[in-house]
Amino acid sequence: MSRTRTALLAALALVAGASGTALAVTPGDVGLAAVPCAVDYKVQNQWDTGFTAAVTITNNTAAKSSWSLKWSYAGNQKVTNFWNSKISQSGTAVTAANESYNGTLATGGSVSFGFQGTYSGTNALPTTFTLDGVTCNVDGGTGPTDPGPTDPGTPGTRVDNPYAGAKVYVNPEWSANAAAEPGGSRVSNQPTGVWLDRIASINGTGGKMGLRAHLDEALKQKGSGELVVQLVIYDLPGRDCSALASNGELGPTEIDKYKTQYIDPIAAILADPKYASLRIVDTVELDSLPNLVTNVTPRPTATANCDTMKANGNYVKGVGYALNKLGDAANVYNYVDAGHHGWLGWDDNFSATVQTIKQAATAEGATVNDVQGFITNTANYSALKEQNFTINDSVNGKSVRESKWVDWNRYVDELSYAQAFRQEAVNQGFPSGVGMLIDTSRNGWGGSARPTGPGAMTDVDTYVNGGKLDRRIHVGNWCNQSGAGLGERPKASPAAGIDAYVWIKPPGESDGSSSAIANDEGKGFDRMCDPTYTGNPRNNNNMSGALANAPLSGHWFSAQFQELMKNAYPAL
Repeated sequence: MSRTRTALLAALALVAGASGTALAVTPGDVGLAAVPCAVDYKVQNQWDTGFTAAVTITNNTAAKSSWSLKWSYAGNQKVTNFWNSKISQSGTAVTAANESYNGTLATGGSVSFGFQGTYSGTNALPTTFTLDGVTCNVDGGTGPTDPGPTDPGTPGTRVDNPYAGAKVYVNPEWSANAAAEPGGSRVSNQPTGVWLDRIASINGTGGKMGLRAHLDEALKQKGSGELVVQLVIYDLPGRDCSALASNGELGPTEIDKYKTQYIDPIAAILADPKYASLRIVDTVELDSLPNLVTNVTPRPTATANCDTMKANGNYVKGVGYALNKLGDAANVYNYVDAGHHGWLGWDDNFSATVQTIKQAATAEGATVNDVQGFITNTANYSALKEQNFTINDSVNGKSVRESKWVDWNRYVDELSYAQAFRQEAVNQGFPSGVGMLIDTSRNGWGGSARPTGPGAMTDVDTYVNGGKLDRRIHVGNWCNQSGAGLGERPKASPAAGIDAYVWIKPPGESDGSSSAIANDEGKGFDRMCDPTYTGNPRNNNNMSGALANAPLSGHWFSAQFQELMKNAYPAL
């Protein structure tokens, strides 16, 4: 079943003729036993003087505890920045070595890293790669490189980072809503999550596409390359026990219905061989497990509903069951919700949340190997990177941690929190290769209100409030926030330990209604979505900061979409 070398080279020539900016060097489908290692090198973006590249290594020999990949350029390319590896360069020769967290490379396992470089003239691709001295992409690891077509993975084999070298599915329903807005065509081609937020959504309801319809459309978008489909698994019994706007259809005790009528049908569809060539990312049960840490007795933020869900164990059982069943398909990647820094960044929340997630990841037949990563900031607004102050700053002898905004949190933005969360998960027994996703759909905070530098050094509050990019009234505010903007566009491997920036929450879809609206979707009215609400202990009794005239959660909110575009950062 191996292609001949002639056929492989012919395929490469055809690809090269079609695109001079993005090309993979892979082993095609030659036998794994004959190819000791495979390297997929893709130029993701290229401009006049620079480029970004993604590299995936697959090891087909004995497991490794560390690795070193070498290649040489034919031109004058220079690596200037890198992530998920340590890169050094001498002349045209480049060496990429593992970071401390991704040195383990199992037999059949993969690892991905990325970098940015400069060039002039032509940006010719390297032709030979060696992993620990062994030549990759060729039978036996010796002789000239045997390049193949652009297929960095065999269907049914998980890669280290599903986003590396892949397009991401554009939901045509969201895209149509965005394109119908004035100026919306600027972002309507961006990939967003498909929310399976009730049983009826699996087959489609209210004229909307069901799961199979989305996957069939994804196959059309895929073409000959790799494509990621992002699904939101979101229908736990007693869902969102600390909120009302996103309460679900299942009661606290309906765990069997969750398993048999929700997870089992989804798992059956994902296991269909028809979809084996897709990379399917499941973001699993948002805003669930962290509630069992922060919103239960004796915390002042406790709710009776969260106490019930902790007592009956159905959040842990439900997430464990979902991870086990959905993870059976080798092309499915499970990312578990990890809240956001403004919820879980305090010492008494941080490690305890990882412990709770691990409890779920080892329940109902699941193991930690069913978790490919975690996702933070989903449907939230926390700034990706606070540029005007750090957690280590002080003013007049007072740490920024003492400011009212930071309030003794150890993190001030999502990137630092996500990277620390990943490390804590590894420390507690999750695989060393787990990655992080950060939802950047609404955390841009651009526009005229965006600070251009640090605040005045008068006192610690003036300093933080004057410079912080996140313009919310309080970090606990979460519903349809006024002044928010689109954040970083979706991209793969943007920083160390981060698999991708994603838009899981589709911009323009409401977080909840501003006033009570009768509905058959199980969605209640949460005062945090009411702009006149003066708050509760979870936002330290501040105003909600919500936009007025919002529809039910998940429904299109034109005024919000327009504001998100106006305040986008980077600007549209």
